[in-house]
Amino acid sequence: MDIDGETVLIAGGSSGLGAACVGRLLQERANVVIADVKPPANESQREFYCQTDVTDESSVKDAIEFAKNRFGSLRGCVICAGVIHAQRIVGRDGPFDLAEFRRVIEVNLVGTFNVLRLCAAAIQANAPDEEGERGAIVMTASISAMEGQVGQAAYSASKGGVASLTLPAAREFAPLGIRVVTIAPGVFQTPLMDNVNEKGLAVLRDQTLFPPRFGRPEEFAETVLHVLQNPMMNGTVIRLDGGMRMR
Repeated sequence: MDIDGETVLIAGGSSGLGAACVGRLLQERANVVIADVKPPANESQREFYCQTDVTDESSVKDAIEFAKNRFGSLRGCVICAGVIHAQRIVGRDGPFDLAEFRRVIEVNLVGTFNVLRLCAAAIQANAPDEEGERGAIVMTASISAMEGQVGQAAYSASKGGVASLTLPAAREFAPLGIRVVTIAPGVFQTPLMDNVNEKGLAVLRDQTLFPPRFGRPEEFAETVLHVLQNPMMNGTVIRLDGGMRMR
């Protein structure tokens, strides 16, 4: 898909990996809509920001309508919205807070599914290109989906659900000309890492083969761009982790 002049909705586009995607797709002259609970720090991007709660059906529908009213159609969707919560299943203070478990699943898995289904419904209305493609959707999982650590029960379960959603969605949307790909990043240098102490950062770096550093958000964004542009990318989960294996 040539994204020059096409419209891409980025859920969670105000910060971190999503913000990097916004910047990279704008460089490729795509029309971008930022769907997030908080506005982007970059004031110049607020004109195409729509306050959005990914877990709320009407909120996501409003963001899609915002995109269509402003730019005419929707060809792509990148879903980066998510939350992190670390807690043992049984800790010193008792068992895992069930309400917190539900919150993580609701945002990371249900929210992703909500955006996926509503964006796919909008994208299927597009006229197909010469290969029959109508658009593409990129979801975000995590290597924790495959190699969750102690304390990541809720997060790993939520991201595992996203990874498992990829192939059935791609199979269902294939007759519609819509591709679905999930990226499972390792540890990336985003604001979420600001709360990790130096000892914890060193442990994580030691688990990466090469390069011996955390991923950069622009490297994630470059992968998203490749997925959107390459019609052979479909129905798969891409590990983007420098060979990291969590243990």
